[in-house]
Amino acid sequence: MRIRLYHARLLTMDKGESVTFGEVWVKDSTIEKVITYDTDSFGDDDKDIGETFDEQIDCVGNLLLPGFKNCHAHGPMAFLRSYSDNLPLSRWLNEKIFPAEAKLTGEDVYRLMQLAVLEYLRSGITTSFEMYFHPEMIAKACIGLGYRVVISGTVFGNDDNKSTAIETLKNDYDMLHNYHELVDYRLGFHSEYSCSKGLISDIADLAHELKAPVYMHNSETEKEVKECIERYGMTPVSLMNSLGIFDYGGAGHHMIYTNDEDKSIIKDKGVYVVTNPASNLKLASGIAPVKEYVDMGIPVAIGTDGPASNNSLNFFKEMYLTTTLQKIKYNDADAISAWDTLKMATVNGAHLLGINDCDALCEGKQADIIMLDLLKPNMQPMNNLINNLVYSGSNNNVLMTMVAGHILYVDGKYHINVDPIEIYERANYIIRRIEMQLSM
Repeated sequence: MRIRLYHARLLTMDKGESVTFGEVWVKDSTIEKVITYDTDSFGDDDKDIGETFDEQIDCVGNLLLPGFKNCHAHGPMAFLRSYSDNLPLSRWLNEKIFPAEAKLTGEDVYRLMQLAVLEYLRSGITTSFEMYFHPEMIAKACIGLGYRVVISGTVFGNDDNKSTAIETLKNDYDMLHNYHELVDYRLGFHSEYSCSKGLISDIADLAHELKAPVYMHNSETEKEVKECIERYGMTPVSLMNSLGIFDYGGAGHHMIYTNDEDKSIIKDKGVYVVTNPASNLKLASGIAPVKEYVDMGIPVAIGTDGPASNNSLNFFKEMYLTTTLQKIKYNDADAISAWDTLKMATVNGAHLLGINDCDALCEGKQADIIMLDLLKPNMQPMNNLINNLVYSGSNNNVLMTMVAGHILYVDGKYHINVDPIEIYERANYIIRRIEMQLSM
């Protein structure tokens, strides 16, 4: 399958902030060629270029760039969207979320992941990092829709069940690591506060055995950090480091409450930070010190968290909040630029997920491409397209989302093998069933 995307503006992400005119040729799942036009030739009538394509799409001056990478998500939690709002994290989890999640089946997770993927595609997200139960069902749902996903372990537990937890994590890794061209798996656990020290130590041993990075929620609330210090005499970051969790890298999701020692550990170990500004605001958790991470050279990526705590999977909102909250936190209008934010959303996210062939529009890279509509009032005038994208962009600007060379969403319509209405109906059935079960 060969597709030609022509008469486009290109933001390749490998040439700095430069926006050029040109076209992209896609062959099967990869980018075959990137061609740059002379500016004054843009808009000329198409002429015979001596090539044969299965499809040619005139982009009419709209913007092509790599798809966004959602680096922390719990997509199947979509069934809990607007189910339990206005509670702090601890009560929200223990009183509302965990009891409802305990009623989920593997088939539920499959259907709910489909719903999340629809929302991702609408927002220009071409890969998400899913931390959730029934990982094989998540993988199958994404493969069925043609969507790229990296899945993280999400074990909980104490010393009484740590052997079972480690066995599950190892089995999932063996099964799903390099499972499919669209699916990969990473070691992970929920958090310090939901796992015993012995279990975390065993996860570190597994990471050393596999020479693999590890991912977890970390330093999300003041309460979490305070209680970890009371238990172990050190912060969550210091505890993870002392146990060897970070020896092969990985990432901490949230990382709001970190001290200078924590930041030095993160930098020295090559650990990524994933900021989740909308969820952190809604749960009143706080604002991560993203500017300090960037200033120290610590790589930062962006996540939505789950649709139960956000409540949307809108990546434009996340980018906007990532930069603007830093301006307020540091009383500095230039704290984090739109360009830095866009790199977090694309390049940094791809590198965190280990999908380095999805980070830019270059020959030989994966054809995970989005097209943004510039012929909308929120994108005019075009004084600075990157600033427009981050500060005024919205899901309404997403004209096309392509994953591995397949167009999955275009101009308001999904090109998938499932009727979206069927997915919506199933999600509503699942939450109604669970509500009934909880009321018994």
